Amino acid sequence: MAGGLTARDALRVLRELSARGDTPPATRADDDTPLEFSSLDGDPPRLQAATPIEGDRLSVRDLAEPPIAGFHAFLDGVQNSRVVERWSTGMPVVHGTVAAVVRVRMERELSTWRDAPLIARAFYLPVSLVADGSVDAMRAAGLDVVDTIDGAVGAVGAVGAAVRHPAELIALARTAVQRKRESLEIALAEQWCLEGHGPLYVDGGIAASGAAAQHEHAVGVVKSHRTLYAEGDAVDTVLALSEGARTTGFEIRSPRRTGVASWYLRLRDARGRDPFFGLVRVEIARAHFSTERADLVSRWVLAERAPVSLPDRRWSTMAYGIRSCEEYLRAVTA
Repeated sequence: MAGGLTARDALRVLRELSARGDTPPATRADDDTPLEFSSLDGDPPRLQAATPIEGDRLSVRDLAEPPIAGFHAFLDGVQNSRVVERWSTGMPVVHGTVAAVVRVRMERELSTWRDAPLIARAFYLPVSLVADGSVDAMRAAGLDVVDTIDGAVGAVGAVGAAVRHPAELIALARTAVQRKRESLEIALAEQWCLEGHGPLYVDGGIAASGAAAQHEHAVGVVKSHRTLYAEGDAVDTVLALSEGARTTGFEIRSPRRTGVASWYLRLRDARGRDPFFGLVRVEIARAHFSTERADLVSRWVLAERAPVSLPDRRWSTMAYGIRSCEEYLRAVTA
């Protein structure tokens, strides 16, 4: 299911509005690099304590049984956002495309679940800071506009005072695009848990989805570790994991997310490499956690190491089913 115009078509309509005076005069952006690859400041790396649920402290557990295929489907999303224009007011005009899909595996072949991905395209603007009438004109012309300030934590005190710097407006837009992508992924995860069959490999965490985070079929696999759920000696325990070993389980809690059970798992030998090479963090529903379940899910995740997802630079932690999702989505959103 697709919504919104492609960036090229949306920009054509936007320029027609500018020529009529319905939106401010604009100049074309001088950099077409996707915001996802730009050096906008993000959250700093941090350590965060987590509550052990498998023993009284974080320790290493070696798996006794070999990897085994267990996932029936894979879920991932993509996003692509660009500053396509800059209005004479200094406002960066960001167009974002997000999409998500579930790919089902049958007899070693992957196909798209429900025949179509979810796709959403829109302009991302701080509506309260845009010249009067411009957003109404855009929407009347059939352009989707997402407010980047509405719902942004700490975005504005007195509207217009706290958020004015163009770089901050761009950062807000990229965050809003990410939230939209996550909402599509959550919708598909919850739909699979209601109507799909068998375990679902979700690229990233599942805690943001209340329903999926409590369902036995949803397994989140997190590849990035900007937040490391360990402190003190536990940091060494995580980073020293050998190939095929996992940490004991712990619980992750957050005021805005559903509590989940989690553990770290080393997919590939990291000797002589970056300490995060081949390291993932697995999430499952807290109510379905047990040592036996964590061992079994870990064996499922380890089985997805082959075929290798080359030439992707994230190959050490990326399952081929997730790479298939990304390649499919890039093709249908190009």
